[in-house]
Amino acid sequence: MQSNNLAALAAACWDFHIGEYPPLAAEHGDPRARHIFLKESIADHRHRNLVDREFILKLEAINREELPSQDRITYDLLHRELTVVCEQFRLEEYLRPQIYPFGPEAVIGSAISKTVLSDEQALQDYVIRLASIPQVFEDYLERFRLGASRGYVLPAALLEPVLATVRAYVLEDVEACAWYKPLRNIPKGTVPTALIEEVWQLIANVLKPAYLHYADELEAIYRPAIRNSVSCADAPMGREYYQHLVSYYTTADADPDEIHRTGLAEVERISTAILKTANEAGFGNDVETFQNYLRSAKCFFSTDANALRERIEVLSKRIDGRIPELFGLIPRMTYGVESVPEALAAYYPIASAHPNPANNTSAGKFWVTSLVERCPSYLHIPLVLHEGWPGHLMHIALLQEMKDLPAFRRYSMAGYIAYIEGWALYCEGLGEDLGLYSDPYLRYGRLEMEIHRAVRLVVDTGIHALGWTRHDAITYMQKYLTTSPAAIETEVNRYIGLPAQALSYKTGEMKILELRRRAEQRLGSKFSLKKFHDRLVTAGAVTLEVLEAHVQEWIEGAEH
Repeated sequence: MQSNNLAALAAACWDFHIGEYPPLAAEHGDPRARHIFLKESIADHRHRNLVDREFILKLEAINREELPSQDRITYDLLHRELTVVCEQFRLEEYLRPQIYPFGPEAVIGSAISKTVLSDEQALQDYVIRLASIPQVFEDYLERFRLGASRGYVLPAALLEPVLATVRAYVLEDVEACAWYKPLRNIPKGTVPTALIEEVWQLIANVLKPAYLHYADELEAIYRPAIRNSVSCADAPMGREYYQHLVSYYTTADADPDEIHRTGLAEVERISTAILKTANEAGFGNDVETFQNYLRSAKCFFSTDANALRERIEVLSKRIDGRIPELFGLIPRMTYGVESVPEALAAYYPIASAHPNPANNTSAGKFWVTSLVERCPSYLHIPLVLHEGWPGHLMHIALLQEMKDLPAFRRYSMAGYIAYIEGWALYCEGLGEDLGLYSDPYLRYGRLEMEIHRAVRLVVDTGIHALGWTRHDAITYMQKYLTTSPAAIETEVNRYIGLPAQALSYKTGEMKILELRRRAEQRLGSKFSLKKFHDRLVTAGAVTLEVLEAHVQEWIEGAEH
């Protein structure tokens, strides 16, 4: 009885939230997403908070102790998710300008990139969705005006990048822009020409002005009240908010000072390994000269964006062919490689994963930068392992296939980012198991990516808990990374705009490595890397604590 009540409540909670978040609904083919991209008004947030509080009361009325073990996990995870969103509302997250690097324009852009227009009705629905965008921007502006009146304003360092990102969408011609792209794949003669013309006019006369208006209003709200501090702790309820984010992103009761110390120790450890690699490459102990060579030697850089994309495609397929060596479970849905649109590339990460929609209407997408100077060849292997297979795109595709788990445990990846990002970082290390890092330059690329994540532990906590300036953060990163100055500045802006998110990668990876060492030591000759990986990826989206218990149960079963 209690299990049935829990299953019904979990299903009702998922159904409510999928209806409140149209991008997710669209991926599931839910008709509630046909005519809108986002529901982000003040009224929407207040309504969600009231409903979520009611869900918590109903959940707590279920006797957890009467549930079987798997249902107890579902109970705990559902309680955590609901408690987190209610706490975020109490801390007024919806009034804070959390719009860099992923504001509404980016969320809408991602949704559009997954849109498939198969017939006239789909195109008619798409026209209505596009027409809803101006109201989405007005809803955000309403929140930000209220937030600014309460002291929630943008750091000065983020204003120009935010404005440039939004305005970049209007720079391209209509038929080259993101909004028009889904129309390019419509079979000729299947939709009326007049409907295509309607989209053209909507883009030119409604959407482009709406994006410019949104950028202008953001500037009007934030430029007069801009703050020079880059720490979220300097906003109202800031220290409490940062601690909440640290716990949320690490899925643990973590202390920022302890995370900072861990980061410093990891940076020191990886720096020692980099020194060894410099020696192997013939540079002796001169790491600086080694890194300068890596930054400047033309042999490491593709000639143009297409050449870079093609190299990533070839490498991706080569790695895909090796996956059965390390995994028994392989998803049905694969992925393709695309260049980041040039208009967005300056403010976008060098690589990112865009998973396949849950309804499998299209494959996943691996976006790689179109700025070739940001993506030297020695970074290609860890990038593919992280974003492609066996990293995000494989992991999320597998999660979506686990039909025996409640939907929120298959699709609520954002709430368990320490596991999701920790897994992807762990996958970079699988290049060692596959023998891919075959020369000092490739080994350096692996170490640079790893030290990058360790540096994040230091820089994020430095900015938001220890009083670091943006200059402090940039200087520290430049000391340890060969990444271009422009890319480092973009990264630091990301840490300013997404407090604590960067802590998840290394935190999760270190836990997974700890679990692997434990399994290897306990099982000895019985240890199977394939079975270990399959056990990890079948946990669903979970906290690190639940993941550890999931693996520990497997270890104990394998011992007998």
